[in-house]
Amino acid sequence: MRDLSSSIVEESGTVQKWGFIAMHAAAAAVFMFLLQRFAMHESQETSLLWALTFAVCAAGLAYKQANR
Repeated sequence: MRDLSSSIVEESGTVQKWGFIAMHAAAAAVFMFLLQRFAMHESQETSLLWALTFAVCAAGLAYKQANR
C-alpha cells in the first residue's frame, strides 16, 4: 500500500515538472511573438520563427532548473 501512494506522489511531481516546463515555453513564445509582431512590426513568419526559437530555449532552461 505504501509503495502505491509513493508512486502516485512521484507521478504528480513529474506532471507538475512538465507542466512548469510547458508553461515557461508557452509564455516565452507568446511574449516573443507579440514583441516581434506588434512592437517591431515583423512579418508573421519571422515572428513565429522567433517565438519557436525562444520557446525551445525557455523549455531547455526550465528543464535544467526543474532537475536541480
